[in-house]
Amino acid sequence: MSLRLPRAAELRSPAILPPHDLDGLDPVFSRIVSVPGESAADAVEWHLLDNAGRLADLGVTPVGTILCVHGNPTWSYLWRKLVSQATDAAANGGEAWRVIAVDQLEMGFSERTGVRRPLEQRVRDLGALTDTLELDGQVFTLGHDWGGVVSLGWAVDHPELLAGVMLLNTAVHQPESDRIPAPLRLALKPALLGNATVATPAFLETTLALAHPPLPKAIKAGYRAPYLDAARRGGIGGFVADIPVDERHESFAELTRISTGVANLTVPALMLWGPRDPIFSDRYLDDLIDRLPHADVHRFEGAGHLVAEDVDYAGAVLTWLADGIRSSEESVSGTPTDETERAPLWHYLDEMRDSDETVAVDMVTPNGTAPRVVSWKLMSRRVRQITAGLAAVGVKKGDRVSLLVPPSADLIAVLYACIRIGAIVVVVDAGLGLKGMTRAVRGACPDHVIGAAPGLSAARALGWPGQKISTAGYPAAVRRALGVSHSLAEIIALGSDERMPAAPSASDTAAILFTSGSTGPAKGVVYTHAQLCAVRDALAAQYGVGVGTGLVAGFAPFALLGPALGARSVTPDMDVTSPKTLTATAVAAAVAAVDATVVFLSPAAVANVVATAGELTDDDRLALAGVERFLSAGAPVSERLLSAISALMPNATAHTPYGMTEGLLMTDITLDGIREAASEAGAGGVCVGSPTGTTRVRIAPLDDTGRATEDLTEAPDVTGEIVVSAPHVEDHYDRLWLTHRASRRGGVPGERWHRTGDVGHLDAAGRLWVEGRMPHVIATATGVLTPVGPEQAIEQLHEVARAGVVGVGPDGTRQVVAVVETVPPARRVSLATPGLADAIRGVVTVPIAAVLVVPKLPTDIRHNSKINRSMLSDWASDILSGGRMRTP
Repeated sequence: MSLRLPRAAELRSPAILPPHDLDGLDPVFSRIVSVPGESAADAVEWHLLDNAGRLADLGVTPVGTILCVHGNPTWSYLWRKLVSQATDAAANGGEAWRVIAVDQLEMGFSERTGVRRPLEQRVRDLGALTDTLELDGQVFTLGHDWGGVVSLGWAVDHPELLAGVMLLNTAVHQPESDRIPAPLRLALKPALLGNATVATPAFLETTLALAHPPLPKAIKAGYRAPYLDAARRGGIGGFVADIPVDERHESFAELTRISTGVANLTVPALMLWGPRDPIFSDRYLDDLIDRLPHADVHRFEGAGHLVAEDVDYAGAVLTWLADGIRSSEESVSGTPTDETERAPLWHYLDEMRDSDETVAVDMVTPNGTAPRVVSWKLMSRRVRQITAGLAAVGVKKGDRVSLLVPPSADLIAVLYACIRIGAIVVVVDAGLGLKGMTRAVRGACPDHVIGAAPGLSAARALGWPGQKISTAGYPAAVRRALGVSHSLAEIIALGSDERMPAAPSASDTAAILFTSGSTGPAKGVVYTHAQLCAVRDALAAQYGVGVGTGLVAGFAPFALLGPALGARSVTPDMDVTSPKTLTATAVAAAVAAVDATVVFLSPAAVANVVATAGELTDDDRLALAGVERFLSAGAPVSERLLSAISALMPNATAHTPYGMTEGLLMTDITLDGIREAASEAGAGGVCVGSPTGTTRVRIAPLDDTGRATEDLTEAPDVTGEIVVSAPHVEDHYDRLWLTHRASRRGGVPGERWHRTGDVGHLDAAGRLWVEGRMPHVIATATGVLTPVGPEQAIEQLHEVARAGVVGVGPDGTRQVVAVVETVPPARRVSLATPGLADAIRGVVTVPIAAVLVVPKLPTDIRHNSKINRSMLSDWASDILSGGRMRTP
């Protein structure tokens, strides 16, 4: 595509220095570099930011060079924070990195040559510049937008200098089946191209509007500075015109060369991504990960195309580089692997393939008939058939498969088929809600989606990626509307030969399980086959679940472990998106269906089961009397509630295991243990018992600001972040490198530790007490306060049903506010009556600045029980500063 520029844009003009008053840009870093050509007339001038002079003034020798390349329509101003932070780090005794941030020719304050510069030319231009600069030592490239492509072209061409590649939102390949992003399609229209990119600043202004939150005026002025008239915007139009929309474009071959070369790079790689990008969406990130599977990746939820403005990318870059320098020294200890020989997850499906015993019961069937009973023989055959059929339609080891199937025998069969193939199962809890599920699924970027009609409808409407496979058969028109390529029945038919692919290894990734999102956007937690097997073995050892055990799972993921444990499992008749809909009669029916001896329910489910116990029949109570072990986990369960549910299962030992998606069974305590702990006055928090099996628990003490320190201790009565270690702790977070790094901070060499984000302490008996979440710690003027202890004291008042304790005001001087649900429930938000406020102040040992009454405290969706104290704190701050009395 050729671009007709305004005549002014064709004139040659030299490189110049930027104005000295641009926000955040230190003029000391600007320099002009002349790059010779074949003749004197061919020489070109580049403007770039370079901290080499400042490093020399400091008397430090760089450990390497970061070569930064901007995209369109930005300039080296994009990298100002990295230049400054790297220089400041060197001045403060840290590692000294030379940072060179270029203005590409025709862009920023570099020379306007009036020459068209297709991709191949831009890669050569950058190479000529680095030759002139005589770079040596290790060079890490860093690129954004089309600067990412140019930087990768340089990387492919300079293996002798390249030490690593770093990328912000960019792309190196446009799939033939996908259209280029809509904003670029619009800008490429011949009638708009020149006007939108050169004659007017429309393209520039559109790009600047992509920041989250919006850019301040001074920062926008900085980006506009080189492009104040059409004569200086020719490069913007030239860049857009150079987008290779198909193989006929002159830059298509160069883009193909670069993308192929990138796949052969073995140097360290970092990708920092803003998913709210209408240009470079997650599909481009997925392509880059396919080419650089060893890369460290972090998706900044909420950030977009201008990720360099939305988040502290510079801190992330310098942290990653520092880790890389240390990695060779630490590689000997590394992340430990579990060497225990464990049977694969599908072991019992093979061992019991001829058994007519029950493996699963569907309490709710599509046609509303009696519960469906599935034998081991049928389940084993179905798993083999689905395994072979999925392999026949292209599902292979390492593919990501999102399962949008309600708890059922179908879900179990599909799950174990994917695991047997070695595909990575993406499990997103429907309790996240549609918005949360969409964010999770798009972030995981599945290659295939297997679902029922509701899930597939949502996937189609919201543009979720992946081949679509339906659990039911539909007419052709419906299939087209849903984008379905195969039905489960067709998959079973294709796999009738039961031809099994090679089994995955223990170290292969098995699943990505998403957290509840109760403390922020849901995170994908990655488990290997070995780690999921360790979860199974921990549950079996702790609770005696095995072959012949009947298991009722009111929390669907536990039902999926049934076949791996050799148990027969059932999920009660309930809305899995709302655990509090579970009734006592539904639990009794499920217990009877599998002759259950083990029942697992979420805390929210327990509350409603107790509330509906009056509906139980004599037969229901007889069935419940056969339960031997009752478990409830996911959030603290009060002694009063646990006692009430125990009365319905009089022969069961009640347990409340402590864990999280990242480690499903860390500690355990019985009802008797809770009662014993409750008798110990002044302990503070919820006692969750002693470590299970091979689990170890330590504490990272809090400092005076409420932050967890690096050190770990097992000393009693030290409050801090709870840190756990066990063979069944997760492998890492998916595409959240910074989060994973933070979760592994400190620890013990040679052991895999996970920082839970919970705060608590160990007592003299080695029991763990949970006092809240790290983000909810309140740093007051008189010390650090954790919320659970005061909440428990307030909830002892007969007028209070539930309490949330939060802080308002600046860190270090935060004021404590109590927010309560009352008995009977309040109809509207209000200040507490003087009598209630005085009663609350009388039972706590900290000053309470205000007491607010609400009809209902905000909780998470999955458990309906974890109070969202961060939201509550923001809400209370608004109310107490004169805001409207609205519900939180």
